[in-house]
Amino acid sequence: MGSDDHYPEEGPTRRVEVDGVWMDRTPVTTAEFREFVEDTGYVTLAERDPDPADYPGADPEMLVPGSAVFVQPDRPVSLREPSNWWAYVPGANWRQPLGPDGDETDRSNHPVVHVAHEDAAAYAEWADKRLPTEAEHERASRGGLEAKEFAWGDEFMPDGNPMANTWQGTFPYENTEVDGYVRTSPVGAFPANGYGLEDIIGNVWEWTNDWFRARTGGETPACLRRRTPAAGPGRRAWARGTRVGYRGKC
Repeated sequence: MGSDDHYPEEGPTRRVEVDGVWMDRTPVTTAEFREFVEDTGYVTLAERDPDPADYPGADPEMLVPGSAVFVQPDRPVSLREPSNWWAYVPGANWRQPLGPDGDETDRSNHPVVHVAHEDAAAYAEWADKRLPTEAEHERASRGGLEAKEFAWGDEFMPDGNPMANTWQGTFPYENTEVDGYVRTSPVGAFPANGYGLEDIIGNVWEWTNDWFRARTGGETPACLRRRTPAAGPGRRAWARGTRVGYRGKC
C-alpha cells in the first residue's frame, strides 16, 4: 500500500496484511444518512453551536453552526493558503451543503457531505458496521490491482473517458467540467472498480478509522501497521466514507 510518487504522507510503499471485510458498494448517500438522523435524532457537528473553549480568541459572531464550503475563485491564487477556496458558511451542513442561500438541487442520491469523523462513526454504529482502517480502504479501492496509479489502471482517462468525478483544469479557479459535474455527482455515475465498488476515487473525501499525523523528515508514517484486524463477529466494515474539510486518511 501507499505511494512514493505523490503526497509525502502516502509513503513509503510497504506491504500490509488485512483480513477479509465487507464493504458498502457506494458512499453513504444523503438519503441513507437522513434515515439515520430521523431514526435517532442525531445532530451533526456542523449543526451544533461551537464551544467557545475550542476556539480561544475567536470572534463570538463567528461561533455559529456551519461548515467549510468550496468557493471557486475567479483568478489564480496561492495554493499555500486553503482559505483562498474554502469559506466558512454559517448554516452549511448535510441538509444544505452550500448553506441556506445555496441551490435546492436534490442530492438524495449524492454522497452525504459536511459530516465529521464522529458523525460518520455514529452512522456506522447505527448501521451495525464500522469505519475501515486506511489499509482496508486502500485494499478495497485498488479492486484487485497491484501497484497501479488509479483504481482502473495507470491512465487517468482511458480513451478520453472520465472514470471518476475529479477536478479538470487548473485548480482552484478553472474547472473545465469534462466529467460533467461541478460539485458532487450521484453515486454510481462512473464505472465500478474490480470489486464492484463505486466512487472509490473522486467525488468526495472519505473517512477511515486511523489517526493521522503529517510526516516530517524521516519519521515513520502514522499508519505503518503491518497487519490490520477485521471487525468482530457480526460487525461488517463500513468502507465508504463522508466528506468534510479534511481527507479521512491515515
